[in-house]
Amino acid sequence: MTEPEIICEQRGVAGWITLNRPAALNALTHGMVRAIARALDEWEHDPKITRVVISGAGGRAFCAGGDLRALYDQGRAGAHDMQLQFWLDEYRLNHRIKTYSKPYVALIDGIVMGGGVGVALHGSHRIAGERFVFAMPEVSIGFFPDVGASWFLPRLPGRIGTWAALTGGRFKAGDACGLGLADSYVTTNEWPVLLARLCAAGDLAEILTKVASPPPPATLPSERTTIDSCFAPGSLAQICERLDARAASGSAFARTAAASMRKNAPLSMAIALRQLEKGAQMDFAAAMAMEYAIVSRICRAHDFYEGIRAMIIDKDHAPLWQPAGLDSVEPATVSAYFAPLGVNDRHFRLLLDENLQ
Repeated sequence: MTEPEIICEQRGVAGWITLNRPAALNALTHGMVRAIARALDEWEHDPKITRVVISGAGGRAFCAGGDLRALYDQGRAGAHDMQLQFWLDEYRLNHRIKTYSKPYVALIDGIVMGGGVGVALHGSHRIAGERFVFAMPEVSIGFFPDVGASWFLPRLPGRIGTWAALTGGRFKAGDACGLGLADSYVTTNEWPVLLARLCAAGDLAEILTKVASPPPPATLPSERTTIDSCFAPGSLAQICERLDARAASGSAFARTAAASMRKNAPLSMAIALRQLEKGAQMDFAAAMAMEYAIVSRICRAHDFYEGIRAMIIDKDHAPLWQPAGLDSVEPATVSAYFAPLGVNDRHFRLLLDENLQ
């Protein structure tokens, strides 16, 4: 019998969502997004449900992103309306989670990337486990940091958000807690206790206080000088030049960051730079609307499909980006991704704006 890809059930006082595609690192399908939205609607006014909990099956990942192969196949077939309906529903769900009226507890033990970030970090309570690994690696596949990254990345200290967006750099629980991306840290030994107590009546803050432990030491603070100086405002080429200079002085961190940027899609990185600059001045709803405008152009462009081909389908890890150079992205090309949506996308924009107001 085929296992369901998502399980939404009541466990005691908790409405419990289990992302149940462990072989695919719990990657989000459109059906999963819609199931979460339905469950939130059902539980919000159910007096027997006092909190919502979301977790991932399998132990390796909470959720490593969206179902990229499905999006690739739809795009190659020209089914952009299907793609955009997925992103519309996903972004609406992200906003729903952020504004949900009941506590929303994300149990993040394992990889959390891309779409997984959107159904975890916008909740009211984010619990990191020992296997927590966070990243926004979208620019490595010709995409851009979405699911609200336009809002939360520029609000991280210094230029850490820019570093994360342009390099896809990973960090673990200690840094997540230090940066405010996770609220509590729970060791593997205490995880079963936490799961049981979340199902029982009781004060949520008290439950989390009793099972939480001090997080591991953060590593990013030791690199803040490099991050803040190298990822200061400037062009992609200028950022890489600063990283090269720091690497020449012995910084392995800078060397790794520069190497990552030179592998990633230049246009995607230029879009990310612009979206973080704009997102820093926006509220969450406006940032999500901006992301929808960007994705409506990304899905009709070259790099997204070339990135998935190179990294996931053919796995040759040799994408041919357009444009190919860090200094060859025209500002007007980037601006086109942020332009107001046209008539053909009006029905999507109206649906999004109506939901986010």
